[in-house]
Amino acid sequence: MTSGRCGRTRPHLPSVRRPAHRDRVLVGWLAAALIVALGAAGCGGPPTAGATPAPPVVATPAPVASATPGVAEMTGIDLLFLSMTAGHTEQTLEIVRLVRDRLADTELRTLVAAIEVTEADELATARDWLAQAGRTARADDHTGHGTGPDQLARLRTAVDGEVDAVLIEVLSAHQRGAADLARAHLAAGTDERVRDLARRIEQSRTAQVALLAARPAAAG
Repeated sequence: MTSGRCGRTRPHLPSVRRPAHRDRVLVGWLAAALIVALGAAGCGGPPTAGATPAPPVVATPAPVASATPGVAEMTGIDLLFLSMTAGHTEQTLEIVRLVRDRLADTELRTLVAAIEVTEADELATARDWLAQAGRTARADDHTGHGTGPDQLARLRTAVDGEVDAVLIEVLSAHQRGAADLARAHLAAGTDERVRDLARRIEQSRTAQVALLAARPAAAG
């Protein structure tokens, strides 16, 4: 209780700030959810059988908004998502750049080029938001949450007639992992602008997996 200028006693208003331990609990929950989700997606393993054929046309994902979330509004769980997204996206770019000039399917080349542009923009956004909060994309351990070295080696050593099929297999599993990561954040994230990024990532990666499944090389 505190006294005002007129001698009246004013009640002490409790702080609305989220307890620090709750952020730690949420971060732990998201980390566990991400491990389970990405493990279920195979983390670069073979795609799930019976994938649903893609629709003939899927709209290009909207550009990432440039507005920076207020640092005070982002919690540990938002920063963890941004950090893991940055690491996952860096690997997406590595995957597509390994084989983009060797693909035989022209439509697959177009899709891969669109993925590269979209994810380079998203990576810049994630890094910028992390920098605003005094963090880097390397602040969290991403080990085991992306495509493994064996899968990257398959891309490097694939012969010309198999490059399309290997890319579709590896990239589909990788993008399913990104969609699962985004879904996990939508269930637990706090900052609306970070959640909007997660929502757009979930939608675009899901559409990409469908388009990859529709390419002729996927049938092999």
